[in-house]
Amino acid sequence: MPRQARQQSQSGIYHVILRGINKQVIFEDEQDKERFMWCLQYKLYGYCLMNNHIHLLIKEGNESIAKTMKRIGVSYVSWFNRKYGRCGPLFQDRFKSEVVESDEYFLMALRYIHQNPLKTGEVKKMSAYHWSGYQEYFKESKLVDTDFAMGIFASDSEIAVHRFEKFMNEKTEDTGIMVYGTYKLTDQEAKLAIQETAELTVPTELQTMEKKKRDEILRKIKQIDGISTRQIARLTGITQSVIVRA
Repeated sequence: MPRQARQQSQSGIYHVILRGINKQVIFEDEQDKERFMWCLQYKLYGYCLMNNHIHLLIKEGNESIAKTMKRIGVSYVSWFNRKYGRCGPLFQDRFKSEVVESDEYFLMALRYIHQNPLKTGEVKKMSAYHWSGYQEYFKESKLVDTDFAMGIFASDSEIAVHRFEKFMNEKTEDTGIMVYGTYKLTDQEAKLAIQETAELTVPTELQTMEKKKRDEILRKIKQIDGISTRQIARLTGITQSVIVRA
């Protein structure tokens, strides 16, 4: 089946997800993460390095996002393979990317990225996770462009920081784990959750899958807290009756 063409962002901003091949670990120690950060010589608004996958909120420069991600991948994988005496690919063949075309979606994607370690139980608060861009927003940052997000909240820096922190920490309980069950996901949040759960570029990819595989993925999606079958149908283009029967 031919690959679906990658959607191009009019704003030049993308939420990128890069996974280890076969979900393997891509960072064995902190030195590996430091090396990957060294490779990120591009305009970033947010990032999160997990053991087997990476989230980036990145701005396209003079070259396409595909070329940018290839450069990052080749640089890091070459170093990683030399260090560990291995050969072959480290990342999945095709990274996932979602276009970011509005301030609302930009902030949702940024919050989603920053809260990743909370969902996996790595930490109990975002500020405790060293390998994300969250802390960059509370100090002078050399890697992350914090002005864009802060400018959405307020022109006054103190007010912007307060509003940013409040927004980033929304919908959490005392443990810091995201709680979706107590509220209904917005379509944007549901779309991100579907893509993360099903490892899809866009939810509509489900339409072209073989029935058995499609239904297996639909069953996983239906287990996402706060998502409705109506939302799943609206975002995937699959009828509610098919979703219910899956």
